[in-house]
Amino acid sequence: MERRRIGSLEVSVVGLGCNNFGWRIDKQATKAVIDAALASGINFLDTADMYDTGKSEEFMGEALRGRRKEVVLATKFGFSMGDGKSGAKPAYVREALDASLRRLGVDHIDLYQIHTPDPATPIADTLGTLNDLVKAGKIREIGCSNFSADQLREAEAAVKPGAARFVSVQNEYSLFHRAPEADVLPQCKKSGVAFIPYFPLANGLLTGKYRKGQPLPANSRGKDAFGPTVFTERNLDVIESLLRFAALHGHSLLELAISWLAAQDTVPSVIAGAKTPEQAKMNARAGGWKFTKAELAEVDEIVLQSA
Repeated sequence: MERRRIGSLEVSVVGLGCNNFGWRIDKQATKAVIDAALASGINFLDTADMYDTGKSEEFMGEALRGRRKEVVLATKFGFSMGDGKSGAKPAYVREALDASLRRLGVDHIDLYQIHTPDPATPIADTLGTLNDLVKAGKIREIGCSNFSADQLREAEAAVKPGAARFVSVQNEYSLFHRAPEADVLPQCKKSGVAFIPYFPLANGLLTGKYRKGQPLPANSRGKDAFGPTVFTERNLDVIESLLRFAALHGHSLLELAISWLAAQDTVPSVIAGAKTPEQAKMNARAGGWKFTKAELAEVDEIVLQSA
């Protein structure tokens, strides 16, 4: 599989999002998904401490025992773990990192990300602590998530000469969520920050299993609280058009969704979740469509014309 850079890290163009581990699938199923992902060429695994209050990290730690060198391991901190603690104050950053290292059973994190901005803590304080942890060898690179363009600029301005800076930002981005194109993606390109999309399949809408006029599949995420805002008649009409476009070019809707993101400037890896080994394998295969400029323009016309 193609490899790209996030700072000094070399990652697979398709990564594995690990938010299903724990609250959606158990320890044995987690290992099966990770085994399939690694066998398919995926080396970039992204999780967070708050995913099932640490269970995702714990399950990953067991599944990766003896295989640490095979993966680029990313996790996040900042949201509450249910103990009333959260944020990005220096003491909490150190505490959260040590807890993640214990759960994962590793001595360092490759990409450590602040999960959400903390308005109560100056970003310079957080960056200073993260830089100390990089110097201590506990972190290789640092990143952020859910940051606006203004917050990225503020963070860049707060970095001291020679200190660690954010090499990535992880925000929502997909064919159906284009907000980053207005300001965050241009800022990433300007400052050399990698953009890692989350929800690349628009909560499952872009998997191809949701069709207009057909009932939602059993255990569908479309029945969750966000379902009515995502699985709209307009979106399902667009899905039908995208399915036809992909088929004409010999590809699936999944391949269209993931490869389209991988074709965007500043996107090094598309992290997609999986609950089964088969899903992990399908995701891994989905990043190989090399779009022409004409094809990208046609996709935009399909998606944006009825926005």
